[in-house]
Formats: sequence, C-alpha cells, structure tokens
Amino acid sequence: MSSSDTVEQQHESNRAAWNEAAARYAREIEEDVAFLRAGGVHLCPPEEPFLKRLCGADCGRAIHLQCAGGRDTLSLWNLGAREVVGVDISDRMIEVARRKSEALKAPATWHRCDILATPRDLDGTADLVYTGKGALCWLMDIDAWAGVVARLLKPGGHAYVFDGHPVAWVWDLDASEFRLDPEYGDYFDAKAHVDQGWPTTYIPADAVPPTEQQARKYERQWTVAQIVNALIGTGLVLERLEEHPEPYWNQFPSIPPDVQRRLPMTLSVLMRKP
Repeated sequence: MSSSDTVEQQHESNRAAWNEAAARYAREIEEDVAFLRAGGVHLCPPEEPFLKRLCGADCGRAIHLQCAGGRDTLSLWNLGAREVVGVDISDRMIEVARRKSEALKAPATWHRCDILATPRDLDGTADLVYTGKGALCWLMDIDAWAGVVARLLKPGGHAYVFDGHPVAWVWDLDASEFRLDPEYGDYFDAKAHVDQGWPTTYIPADAVPPTEQQARKYERQWTVAQIVNALIGTGLVLERLEEHPEPYWNQFPSIPPDVQRRLPMTLSVLMRKP
C-alpha cells in the first residue's frame, strides 16, 4: 500500500493495525470494569468541565466516535448519560468494549464500522457526540467525518472534540527538547504518513507482533482551522475553542513537564447543532 490508496483502503489498513493494538486493551478489561463499577470516570482535566455538563440530566444518548475499548464511552454513562453508543473500526476493540458493558449491565450499544459509515439509523438521535484522545489523525477525510458528526446530532445537541493539539504533531517524540521531527515536522503537511509499529509509551512491545509483521498505519494531521472549519461547514455553530497545556498521553517522555507546558498539547472544540 501507499499514501495514494483510497480513503477506504487507508482506513481498512488502520483497522488491521488497531486490531493488533487491541491486545493491550484486552489486558485491561478486568481493571477497567472494576474502575467503572466503582463509579470511575476516565477523563483528562481539560475535558472534565465540558463532559460533566454535557452528560447531565438532559443527555439521553451520547455517541462516542472512535470509541476504542469503551472505557471513555462507559465513563460518559457514569457521568449521567442515560444511554451510550460506541462506534469503532476495530473488531477487537469493539469486542473489548462489549465485554465491559456486559459485565456492568450498562445501557450501551456498539457498532463495528468505518466511522464514515456510521449507521444511518443513529441520525438525529444524539444529545452528545464525543470524540478525541488521538482520534482525528486516523481519518483521511475530515469533511466527511464532520458530516457524520452533524447528522448524528439532535437539534440543540452538542459535539465535543478533545484531541491532541495539531502543533504537537511536528515535534520529535524522542528528543529532550522541542525539535522538529524530520518526517512530521511540517504543520501544514497535507499528505498521509505511512508507518508500522507503536510507541512503547503507548502500546507495550510485548502486546503486539514484531514491527515488521504489523499492518501499516496511515496518519494524517489536520490543522486547527481544518478541524473547526469542517464542523462549521456542516452548519454546526462553534461555542467554544480552547487550547490546553496538558497532554493526554506521555508523548514526550524526555522533555521536562515544565517545558512541555509552554506549548499547547491538547485542544477542545465545542459545537452546537441549531
């Protein structure tokens, strides 16, 4: 495969890669079930005030796009959403999520599909559409994604995106100071990048096959303007845009935390459907 493959082919290759990475999430099922059963909520500090409000008494259905193993999806239920729906391209991730919700007897429904093919019978049913924490870079068509977000929402419903700040994409992960990455160090780079393997700070090396045997991963970084304008282009209204110094994962293990906080690490985008 190459970066010239179609969006569908690129997403399908990512599906295979995430099926491999799901081995790490499967190891955490019992731990996650215990955490969630005790009322635990897996949130990063910047998203907490947004999601606590959005999952309040008026939230009948929350749909989590790119839900992975379902821990964050089920956290929305613990926050107060009466029903949660998770959508993810990975078969094994969806199975991990289903096992958790069954153990918890949670009102959760799971759909295994490309996000761009999210079932139409969900259209107009969501009070909240949520996504983030390393989600958007796996999508090769940001406008099509925004269209899915918009069609899922009820009138008056909200979409909340909490993800890595696009500027964090450009830095060398292994450097001890902020230094442009030789491959990814262009904020305005418009091509899909293809590689294999996972950072061991995210997926332990013993949780997946050797790098040379893994499926290829396609990643595409979107600028802040591209993300926000794609959502606005669907008719959604921007209510809040925030940049945060807090990371959502250990992206730069060799850079001191006080130095990391001088640049944005994450981003919040809150939209409303009129």
